[in-house]
Amino acid sequence: MDLPFARSGRSTLGLEWELALVDAHTGDLRSVADRVLEACREAEPSCGPEDEHPFVKQELLTNTVEVITDVCRSVGEGVDQLREVSRLVLETCRPLEVDLYSQGSHPFAPPREQPVTDKERYAELIRRTQWWGRQMVIYGVHVHVGLERREYAVPAMHALTVYHPHFQALTASSPFWSGEDTGYASQRALMFQQLPTAGLPFGISDWAGFETYVRDMLRTGVIDDVTEVRWDVRPVPRLGTVEMRIADGLATVEEIGAVAALTQCLVHRTVEDLEAGRETPRMPQWYAQENKWRAARYGMDAIIILNADGDEMLVTDHLDQLLEELAPTAERLGCEAELASVRDMMGGEVGYQRQRRVAEAHDGDLREVVLDSTERTRRSILGELVGPPAGDFRLRP
Repeated sequence: MDLPFARSGRSTLGLEWELALVDAHTGDLRSVADRVLEACREAEPSCGPEDEHPFVKQELLTNTVEVITDVCRSVGEGVDQLREVSRLVLETCRPLEVDLYSQGSHPFAPPREQPVTDKERYAELIRRTQWWGRQMVIYGVHVHVGLERREYAVPAMHALTVYHPHFQALTASSPFWSGEDTGYASQRALMFQQLPTAGLPFGISDWAGFETYVRDMLRTGVIDDVTEVRWDVRPVPRLGTVEMRIADGLATVEEIGAVAALTQCLVHRTVEDLEAGRETPRMPQWYAQENKWRAARYGMDAIIILNADGDEMLVTDHLDQLLEELAPTAERLGCEAELASVRDMMGGEVGYQRQRRVAEAHDGDLREVVLDSTERTRRSILGELVGPPAGDFRLRP
């Protein structure tokens, strides 16, 4: 089949932030997405009576909305857009006494009790996936990076997959599930891969191989559309991008900026290597799978496999080396500050670490875990966070 691939500006960005709607006092999930979406639509002058807001979108569950950006030239522009749209969502939530929450999972909500949005495509997903589909009380951050040619898409996908454990460890924020500590840094990583066509991408070699995969999935009824390929890293033909979907939900736009910069730099470097005839990184499928599990289980303490020879290193040590390698790329892209924030995250607490500390400090009360995160999100959206994005925070003077 001939699968068209839209032409995008090199290393342009699009950001997507999934946000749960929670009670401002108890931290319980609130199924009020329809009211929030309607209020956002009414506040947007360009929206007609039947239009949806261009940057605030519906999600699978009625307790969730997704905030997205337009095509952005830089990480800084993307973060600014994300903050601006999120402020609108935050404002619409105030009369409802609802706050915004984004971590990889809600720590105590019963998954099967969460209502699904009344759309046929969501109903079909639940009909097909049954128990697993009803467990998807999970939230993530997605980063799109523009590609000028479709021939770059598969190498870029594989290059990002090499660094899957780095993204997973850095963003892991789902240690709790239905009120229980799972022992994992990211329960979301292993939960989401239970859906058909989710998980790690297959080891296809080029764009023709991706077309063959999509053709076979369509022919056998596994998918109805290419958008139902839900890999952790995937090409997105209609946008002309490669999309990084590894990240658990992140509480702050500062953290999103850091992860976006890391993604943009890795893709940009891969394209430069392709154009210079240099070899691009690739990981054996069995090692990639093991790395994903290790990062989901151990987070920042994961010992990861580096190459086909089986060499290993602590993920934070390798990430530190990677940031040094990417510094010139970040300078060319103008995202030095955002990439440097990755080190701030490494030096503070990432999501799963903070959640466990807050829970312990409050005798295991997981409501406090949610309220701590919503406070961070609110202050970040309002521009009141200072200091490392994943460490302690305080109000601006």
